[in-house]
Amino acid sequence: MASSRLPLLFLLLAAFLLFHQAGARTRPALANQLLRSHNKARAAVGLPPLAWDGRLVRYAQSYAAQRRRDCALVHSGGPYGENIFWGSGARWRPAQAAAAWVDERRWYHYRSNSCSGRECGHYTQIVWRSTAKLGCAMVHCAGRRGVFLVCEYDPPGNYIGERPY
Repeated sequence: MASSRLPLLFLLLAAFLLFHQAGARTRPALANQLLRSHNKARAAVGLPPLAWDGRLVRYAQSYAAQRRRDCALVHSGGPYGENIFWGSGARWRPAQAAAAWVDERRWYHYRSNSCSGRECGHYTQIVWRSTAKLGCAMVHCAGRRGVFLVCEYDPPGNYIGERPY
């Protein structure tokens, strides 16, 4: 009886390893794309690079999984700084989200420490002086309605009355 379960156990183990390896290949690509974009923006204002953090990735994965069904642009309300993005189209890449966030730089005015015309809080979170760690996750929305991306930042930023850098 035990020997008849062995092939099933072996198949389950092989499926788990295959799934785990496939996921592991996508995580470094996601991390590299997002870290590169974030750290380029930080270097432009003289800030040190962010480090990829597994704890933040796990939090982001958990929250992204909750948004998979509706992909609503709603913040988690968690303990970290957070940027969220919804993208559509077959050729969409995570770096496009980071580029959109960084592009908000044009709306940020350091002298008055304010945004003009449009939102710039995504950008200021990326370049928040004390932020040291980044973790992001991405899910495909149900019904092929696009992709939901969430990035978590620790320590968080965007405190009213404080300059990001």
